Amino acid sequence: MTFRTLLDEWQSKTAPALTATEYPVRLTLDDAARIHALAEMYGRDRETIITDLLAQALRDLEAAMPYVRGTKVISNDEQGDPLYEDAGPTPKFNELTRKHRKKVAAAAKS
Repeated sequence: MTFRTLLDEWQSKTAPALTATEYPVRLTLDDAARIHALAEMYGRDRETIITDLLAQALRDLEAAMPYVRGTKVISNDEQGDPLYEDAGPTPKFNELTRKHRKKVAAAAKS
């Protein structure tokens, strides 16, 4: 997803399920003004704007994490060349994300 897609979604999409926990943040004056402007432009509340922007930023951050070739061969490609495990930050990030996803999902149910 790109920020362009996000803008399109703000014009049509309903909000996804949210956690029970709130995450208060303080914004710079310029960022707060931008949030207010986007909320007014797209008829969304500020929380939705912040939530969607943060989600997009996290997806972009994960996509930007570098692949670091490990030593273990995990597969072979269609030409028979070895594919190595990712020894970079992505596997650890995904593992921790799954761990914490279970916790926040359980808290949301209770």
